[in-house]
Amino acid sequence: MNSTSPKLINTADRILVVDDLPDNCFLLQTILEDEGYEVEIADNGHTALERIVSHPPDLVLLDVMMPEMSGFEVTRRIRQNSSLPFIPILLVTGFSEPTPADGFDAGADGFIRKPVDFEDLLIRIRSILQPH
Repeated sequence: MNSTSPKLINTADRILVVDDLPDNCFLLQTILEDEGYEVEIADNGHTALERIVSHPPDLVLLDVMMPEMSGFEVTRRIRQNSSLPFIPILLVTGFSEPTPADGFDAGADGFIRKPVDFEDLLIRIRSILQPH
């Protein structure tokens, strides 16, 4: 985004990035914070669920393949927790399997493949977070 483009986000929009690889977290955090989002990081599914319950984010950007608990399982647990507000979930994976249908079946709202096209990612995030 160039400096003359208006920012179309609410500065209060908070995104939880969940990935077991620190480099991926750092890169996503840098890009999202440059766009004006507040970013929180979790390096595993258990930590992500704790943070989501204690302070629900506006969006979860969730890696599919993580040790101990996959992104699919995290998604299912979020969707099964009736005390949580609706939280959009974008799944991210570097593998050709699983398919997007697997993500949607788990309750995700979108599916992004690695390497991430950051312009596409930002468009999807803006679309999800814009007021309707």
